[in-house]
Amino acid sequence: MQSFRTEIENPIVEKDIIELRDKIAQFNNLQLDEEKFRSLRLARGVYGQRQQGVQMIRIKLPYGKVKSNQLKRIADVSDEYSRGRLHITTRQDIQIHYVDLNRTPELWADLERDKVTLREACGNTVRNVTASETAGIDINEPFDVSPYAEAIFKFFLRNPICQEMGRKFKVSFSSSDNDTGLSYMHDLGFIAKIENGVRGFKVMIGGGLGSQPRHADVLYDFLESDKIIPLMEGVLRIFDRHGERKSRAKARMKFLIKNIGLASFKTLVEQEQTAIAFTSVPINVDDYEVSKPVNIDHIPKVVIKDQEKYTVWRTTNVISQKQKGYVAIGIKVLLGDFYTDKARLLADLVEKYAAGEIRLSLRQNILIPFVKEDLVPFFYQELKKLDFVEAGYNKAVDITACPGTDTCNLGIASSTGIAEELERVIKTEYPQYLNNQDLVIKISGCMNACGQHNMANIGFQGMSVRTPEKLVAPALQVLLGGGNLGNGKGKFADKVVKVPSKRGPEALRRILNDFEKNANGQTFEKYYNTKGEKYFYNFLNDLQNVTNLTQEDFIDWGNKEAYVKEIGVGECAGVVIDLIATLFLESEEKINNAKSAFIDKVYSSAIYHAYSSMVNSAKALLLAENVKTNSQANIISQFDEIFTKSNQINLETSFSDLVYQINKYAPKEEFAKKYINDAEDFLNKVKHFREKETAVTENTI
Repeated sequence: MQSFRTEIENPIVEKDIIELRDKIAQFNNLQLDEEKFRSLRLARGVYGQRQQGVQMIRIKLPYGKVKSNQLKRIADVSDEYSRGRLHITTRQDIQIHYVDLNRTPELWADLERDKVTLREACGNTVRNVTASETAGIDINEPFDVSPYAEAIFKFFLRNPICQEMGRKFKVSFSSSDNDTGLSYMHDLGFIAKIENGVRGFKVMIGGGLGSQPRHADVLYDFLESDKIIPLMEGVLRIFDRHGERKSRAKARMKFLIKNIGLASFKTLVEQEQTAIAFTSVPINVDDYEVSKPVNIDHIPKVVIKDQEKYTVWRTTNVISQKQKGYVAIGIKVLLGDFYTDKARLLADLVEKYAAGEIRLSLRQNILIPFVKEDLVPFFYQELKKLDFVEAGYNKAVDITACPGTDTCNLGIASSTGIAEELERVIKTEYPQYLNNQDLVIKISGCMNACGQHNMANIGFQGMSVRTPEKLVAPALQVLLGGGNLGNGKGKFADKVVKVPSKRGPEALRRILNDFEKNANGQTFEKYYNTKGEKYFYNFLNDLQNVTNLTQEDFIDWGNKEAYVKEIGVGECAGVVIDLIATLFLESEEKINNAKSAFIDKVYSSAIYHAYSSMVNSAKALLLAENVKTNSQANIISQFDEIFTKSNQINLETSFSDLVYQINKYAPKEEFAKKYINDAEDFLNKVKHFREKETAVTENTI
């Protein structure tokens, strides 16, 4: 591990990796509680997978941009620590599976040599900031959102206000009113706008998928670009304080907005602005490293043998750019999986003939920007060598699917297996859909919607069905009618029928056949709205019958053995249950962090560390009294009710007044110093109280 000190230039990153190494050692030596360790490793991109003894590593790649040197580094890491396979997610990340936990610090250190991070790719944090993959080249965009997405990513990475929230928090940026960043299904979504010559964003809040999808509300029709960071800080502070922490099923932003109302939430965010260091954070786009194509003097001559295939590919996979003379090339990546040998060759290709980068898309594909129009035949030839010229980029045949039961603990049914079969059905039986971009099909292996099934025109969700004889078979919930309507508007799909998985292709055939026959030129979304849910239920209903299952129906797609429903413990955002002693130790760590931030003159961070310490300390005493808490705000009020009003602990004020100084004073040096002292004094008082109570109990026994 000493090599980290010589190879990692950033001391903050070095400290992070060494901390992970030390925590792994403590966990292996049974010195660290498993639940607490899970929280720490998740916030560092280390995720337990379905197979015991190995981890999935999620690499955080803001807005999906990957430079050629970074792609090569990721490929090297996958070969060294895993099996050479890379998986693109629907959040523009890359995942590597089957990694030994003890090697994860070393893996992270290797990635950081090319400025690639794992930090906060999982856990109760701000997840990867996603954006339209065409950002910067989109012919419809008012401006490039990439610098703003990167600024958000950098500002909130390791930021103390969002390290231990009740649940994950997802942010997106859309280049234009087409809303290709899908703002309406995010905790916070930004759509690029210009008003009176000023750059800004339409701001959406409180959206989400999962078992209870919710359409985001409009928080602002227009917010100047210099206000988006202060706004997001205020939103995160309120979410951290008032968000649910007991029931993880209710702990997302969408439930908080639903419970207290948009107007009340907005008021809380506005009141919080006093505690935020800057009311305006201008984002200097000149500091952003703009994508630039390489200079090419010679255009290689290419002879295309199969002109028909090339023409189809060019029609479906080549996208016009706003930059004259350049196009972007889409690579359809089946289920988001590709291997390191292809990754290296692709990295070499874009480095020599494009802009030295690729973009990962929300549909698990790859986009190559800044390809000279004259080079398109050459790129086709080179990509064909990599088997990367399958037609249908972002079209109906391009099905999105999560890993499902392949590796995920929460998977109920195979999403990858059925996705491959449905793509085969479309290619062979409905070739006319190869160039259809109005039909979106998505699949998830469970209700958590990592495959975004409930926002698709046609969606499938992994489930199980039970026969009258109580036998269990894999199944699919068929959802219809969802879609992105643009400018922050969308529609979630209706649950129509639940069919055994092996009948999924037949369900798709019936839907497409009826669409062909009765749509009369309408988009699928309009066709579905015209017909209505009951219409589809009627001609799909017989597929739900489970009294006539064959032996084949009990074997899931891509498997040979009989189906067994196995659901592990999900780690997407598990609520951490802490021991009292551990909480006190954490409070001390938070105070030390506050003091370090104070020395560095980062007063806003120092204050928030102190705030976290006080809430943490109060939570410890409440747990000792078997008092259940479900938010930080409740911890504060319950502590007053039980300990302060009864004078069991004398604070010379209420605990609420002590803590809520945080949103009454600006983050200046004098207040930061006082607040840290208050937190340290409070910790000493509650620890002393706990020691006395423990001593009395022991003497009684």
